Amino acid sequence: MANSDIYGRLAAAYVRGYAIRTGQTAIPKRLLDAPLDALAEEDVDALVGHGAALKLKMYRFKRAPATMARVRFALGALYSLAPESVCDVGSGRGAFLFPFLNAFPATRVDALDLLDYRVETLMDVRRGGVETLYPKVADICSDALPDKSVDVVTALEVLEHIPDYAAAIAAATRIARRSVLVTVPAEPDDNPEHIHLLAETELTAAFHAVGVTRLNFGRAGQSLTLVANLN
Repeated sequence: MANSDIYGRLAAAYVRGYAIRTGQTAIPKRLLDAPLDALAEEDVDALVGHGAALKLKMYRFKRAPATMARVRFALGALYSLAPESVCDVGSGRGAFLFPFLNAFPATRVDALDLLDYRVETLMDVRRGGVETLYPKVADICSDALPDKSVDVVTALEVLEHIPDYAAAIAAATRIARRSVLVTVPAEPDDNPEHIHLLAETELTAAFHAVGVTRLNFGRAGQSLTLVANLN
């Protein structure tokens, strides 16, 4: 496949969804109407080419983030947990979400983000054929999902951005049936959007406050990692 450095089918879904939403007519109808899994490699390449011609941000679908230590940690933990459903908090540009969708194509994922333009991109991916993806503009602290509605909640490089991180942890443990996966920066940095530097002490206190005591901490690259098991 010509575009082997990207997640081709996810990129093709994005192009299809964008074209359907905006009424683009340059893409052949058969490429828009066929089931995503029925597309041949040359069809996927053609759709990616159309995306580039439309000046869409195809770099979002590069495979490189899958090599990031925190993404490898999360995928490895999820392989062990084998969840049927996941809620990804703060999906953002998809640094974790797209490797996840590639690795777990049959697993439902609710993707939450505060920014509507990021959710719109994810909605295009769903509209283009990735029907296991359910994007939503939502705040994890505001009852985004029902109690015990997913197997696993993932919050990768998110809690350090949230003013009341303890409330976010409480919400994650309310939503999850089995586990919550967390990564946060392990060292101080110069990102002005990072309003907390959370160490094991703070995370342990927040999880213990909601009755979760089975905590497994580790390190992945520049991130502190945590698998919190709820049962």
